[in-house]
Amino acid sequence: MARFSASPLVIFPALLCMLVLSRADVIRMPSKGSSFDGEEEAGTSWAILVAGSSGYGNYRHQADVCHAYQILRKGGLKEENIVVFMFDDLANNRLNPRPGIIINHPHGQDVYAGVPKDYTGKQVTVKNLYAVLLGNKSALDGGSGKVVDSKPNDRIFIYYSDHGGPGVLGMPNLPYLYAEDFISLLQNKYESNSYKEMVIYVESCESGSMFEGMMSEDLKIYVTTASNAEENSWGTYCPGMIPPPPPEYSTCLGDLYSVSWMEDSESHNLKLETIEKQYQIVKARTLNFNTSNAGSHVMEYGTKSIKAEKLYLYQGFDPSNANISDNNLPQTIMPSEVINQRDADLLFMWKMYEQLDNNSNNKTEILEEITATMKHRLHLDSSIDFIGKLIFGSIKGPSILRNIRSSGQPLVDDWDCLKSMVRIFESHCGSLTQYGMKHMRAFANICNSDISLDAMEGACISACGGYNSAKWSPLSHGYSA
Repeated sequence: MARFSASPLVIFPALLCMLVLSRADVIRMPSKGSSFDGEEEAGTSWAILVAGSSGYGNYRHQADVCHAYQILRKGGLKEENIVVFMFDDLANNRLNPRPGIIINHPHGQDVYAGVPKDYTGKQVTVKNLYAVLLGNKSALDGGSGKVVDSKPNDRIFIYYSDHGGPGVLGMPNLPYLYAEDFISLLQNKYESNSYKEMVIYVESCESGSMFEGMMSEDLKIYVTTASNAEENSWGTYCPGMIPPPPPEYSTCLGDLYSVSWMEDSESHNLKLETIEKQYQIVKARTLNFNTSNAGSHVMEYGTKSIKAEKLYLYQGFDPSNANISDNNLPQTIMPSEVINQRDADLLFMWKMYEQLDNNSNNKTEILEEITATMKHRLHLDSSIDFIGKLIFGSIKGPSILRNIRSSGQPLVDDWDCLKSMVRIFESHCGSLTQYGMKHMRAFANICNSDISLDAMEGACISACGGYNSAKWSPLSHGYSA
């Protein structure tokens, strides 16, 4: 089973070895008295699909979102009712061995064809996401102008795939999406009386922390997350794994939770399958039989009564699956080989290095990239550790930073404090990057301990005073061109 938990203190060759191991058109639903569920005619089904990363090393997130789009379209949702956020730097990337094509499975078909370019590049932002969900066209900054113009009888499906950390989801353009802001967004949508029910799927590390202790049961929103509030989520279909991607690919094609729900949707009659049924199937597969801890606990939050509904109300219905029943489906799910989401970029870079000729100038460039990435990771880890010791003392500091609050409590009491702590740290110590997002819990615990911003700044200056914070940024590193 492939599992890799990186430590910058590990000798580089050993680390590499471990990597290998490791509105407009309405969907008419059956009317009351029909042969299906006896439900009243439904309103429009809407969807928002978000890939929150960029770069070829993060291929899997945009591949996940493209795949989700194809499932919804086959299910009958109209393009004008599906809003897609993705950086769109993969299909025509010089590293893509199949130009113009994106796949999400080793034997998968192209999932990129026909995907709308609603919000791409610099338009993939928290600000545009808020405007889209609230149906506020005047608040948009670029993009197609498409928004969720939903009405009280409509249903909304949101799928988000990216890196994350405690209380935060990534975006390819700053700022990140913080939990308190996302919950407030959902509350605002609820208060606008512009949907009947909503279902949200979230793929990221510590994704449960976005909702733990914060998600009301009264918003008519049901949420599942790829992991609980304190664990990683996992990439899969990676080089060196079984099944492997095609040999010309140097990057992971999907994420375990994401491919679990999508492959389940593709293989079932969604007029028969309930949300609860899919939750249980995805939960079992994503836990990965708990083999070597290389799996995560799928969580659920919000209005759980929605689970009794059929999936087609949110994902549509593919007529080609009309004759599928549980009796003619395979009952065995094999464990998946996976890699920690935060380490998939290292695997990608190493595979790029392996594939290049020894005389290639790019080989030296990639080796320098790997080395710089590891150095910055070490810098982040050691700086956080030192700051903890300066603030709380050398003995108590590390344990206070790692403290996990009891179940049902939000990550932090003061979210503005958390954001300020992050800004102070990055101004002196450099970008957290997708790897450093894991340290959000440390900043939250500093806030929960009522440490002043001045004290935090002093500690950051002491820890990172000689560090050139301008030399590292999310756009200057992460081999993606």
